[in-house]
Amino acid sequence: MNGAVEAPNKNIKKIIEKMTVNYKDWHEILPYALLAYRTSIRTSTGATPYSLVYDTEAVLPIEVEIPSMRILAETELEEAEWAKRRYEQLNFIDEKRLKALCHRQCYQQRMALLHVTPDSRGKFSYKYDGPFVVRKVFSDGAVILSDMDGTENALPVNVDAIKKYYP
Repeated sequence: MNGAVEAPNKNIKKIIEKMTVNYKDWHEILPYALLAYRTSIRTSTGATPYSLVYDTEAVLPIEVEIPSMRILAETELEEAEWAKRRYEQLNFIDEKRLKALCHRQCYQQRMALLHVTPDSRGKFSYKYDGPFVVRKVFSDGAVILSDMDGTENALPVNVDAIKKYYP
């Protein structure tokens, strides 16, 4: 679980590093860095963390100073029209959540394919199999190996992946 916490912390640290002149005032920048992190779209979900938690996009401080079309449209609505738009917005958010869930599952499948399993033999165990006898050499650097009893391996092996055996 530690890795799940360390990744966001690393990103927040990078944001703070870009926003500070000296590192003594990092605590003053932290709320702005968190806002930036929480309102940025994640590649793993395809949505912002804020929208996934609160069912709506965040109103950014710049939108308060310079009203966006979204803010202007909501301030001049009648109650029935506002309720209708809110209902549509909630449906849109539900669709985004489902898309984020699908996006997350696809992301996890891609990561599972990329995950390299650790060596189960242990840190100090012998890392090679063998010994083998070279049966056939190809021009592109591949060789066909066989066991000492003569059983030939079907798949060729690159010469970079073999090591000379000293009995």
